[in-house]
Amino acid sequence: MTDLHCNFAGITAPNPFWLASAPPTNTGYQVANAFRAGWGGAVWKTLGQPIVNVSSRYGAIHYRDRRIMGLNNIELITDRPIDVNLAEMAAVKREFPQHALIASLMVESKAEWHDLIARCEDAGVDGFELNYGCPHGMCERGMGAAVGQNPDVIEKITSWVMEKATKPVIVKLTPNITSITAAGLAAQRGGANAVSLINTINSVTGVNLDTMEPNPIVNGESSHGGYCGPAVKPIALNMVSELVNHPDFHLPISGIGGIETWRDAVEFFLMGASTVQICTAVMHYGFRIITDLCAGFAQYLHTHDFADPTQLVGIAARKLRPWEALDLHYKVIAQINAATCIGCQLCYSACEDGAHQSIRLVEGSRIPQIKEDHCVGCNLCSLVCPVDQCITMRRVDDASRRITWKDHPANPQRSG
Repeated sequence: MTDLHCNFAGITAPNPFWLASAPPTNTGYQVANAFRAGWGGAVWKTLGQPIVNVSSRYGAIHYRDRRIMGLNNIELITDRPIDVNLAEMAAVKREFPQHALIASLMVESKAEWHDLIARCEDAGVDGFELNYGCPHGMCERGMGAAVGQNPDVIEKITSWVMEKATKPVIVKLTPNITSITAAGLAAQRGGANAVSLINTINSVTGVNLDTMEPNPIVNGESSHGGYCGPAVKPIALNMVSELVNHPDFHLPISGIGGIETWRDAVEFFLMGASTVQICTAVMHYGFRIITDLCAGFAQYLHTHDFADPTQLVGIAARKLRPWEALDLHYKVIAQINAATCIGCQLCYSACEDGAHQSIRLVEGSRIPQIKEDHCVGCNLCSLVCPVDQCITMRRVDDASRRITWKDHPANPQRSG
C-alpha cells in the first residue's frame, strides 16, 4: 500500500485527510474516535468566547433523490468552555502523538490572540488555524468573515499571531469575497505558514412553504448561514487554483469544500492542495468514510505511478489559463451511439430549445441525428444524456495549427 504520510507546512500526519473545524471536532471524544477510525488530523472546532448558540441551526438542499447536496448552518464556534477544550486537546494529543492536532482560533484583541496561542501550545497542539471565514454571528462582532474580507486586517492579525506562535500557522480564508488572491497574499504578507480554503458561503437554503419561514427556523425567524457540502466543490476548486496559479503566492494550501470521496480529494490535490479537510460528508455519513478515502487515494497513486501525494499537487491547475489563451482552432462535434441510445430525445429538446439547434428528429425513429455541419461542440447534449457514453465528442479539426484570440482575424486588436 502506498505511504500516505504527509508534511504540511511542518505539520506531520499519517495521511492528508483531516477533519475540518466544525461540529465533528467539537470534543475530545469525537476527535479520538476519528483518529482511531483512521483520520490523519483534525482542526479542533474554533475556540473563542463568549458563545451562545441557537436552535435549530442546520438547513439542507436535497436534489431529487439525493439528500444533502448542500448543508447550511448558523451554528457559531464552540460553546464549550475554553479550559474544557484545552484539557481534552491535551489528552487527545497524548494518546495520538503522531496525528495532526490543529487549534482553530477566533478572538478580538492582540492580547487575546497571544493568550490563547500560548495556552494552546501548552496543550500540545501541532499548529493553528486562524478562522477568518465564519460568515454569521462572529462577523457581526468584527471577527470571522469581517476579517477575511479585509486584506489589511488579515495581514495585521496574522502578524500579531506570528509574534507569539512557535507552531505553524494556517489562515482559513472566506469565499465571500471578490478576490481570493488578495486575501491569500495578505495572509502571506502577515507571515502565515499556509492557508486553507474555502470556508462556508453566505446562503439561505430555502423557505417552508406552509409556514413561509426561511430555514433553519428559530422561533419563526431565521438568519443567513454558511453553505457547504458537495454543491460548493466547484467554487472551492476554482479558488484553490486561483491561488496556486498566482505568481506571487507561494504557501501550501489545505483544500476544503464538498469533499466526499477519494475522487474529490484527488481533484483538490490536482488543483493545488497538499492536504484536504472534510466536514459535511462526516456529518452525513460518519467517520467511517476515511477507509474509502485512504484506500481509493492510495490505489489512484499506485495506478498512476506516483510515489507520494505531493507529486499530484497542481498538475491540473497548471492547465488552467485565461480564455483568450485557449485554442480557437480546436473543434469537436457530438456523435450519438445508436446502439445504446434509449430514444428519450432529451438531447434534442435541450439542443433545440436551450442551445444551437444542431440535432434533428428522424421520422419513424426515436434515435436523433447530429447535424454535423451545424454542431458547435458545446457538449450540452452529452451532459443531459442519461446514458453514460451514449453521446461523445469527436475531434474534427486537422490538428495542424493552433490559434488564440490574440492572433484571431476577428480580434480588432490583433497585432500585425
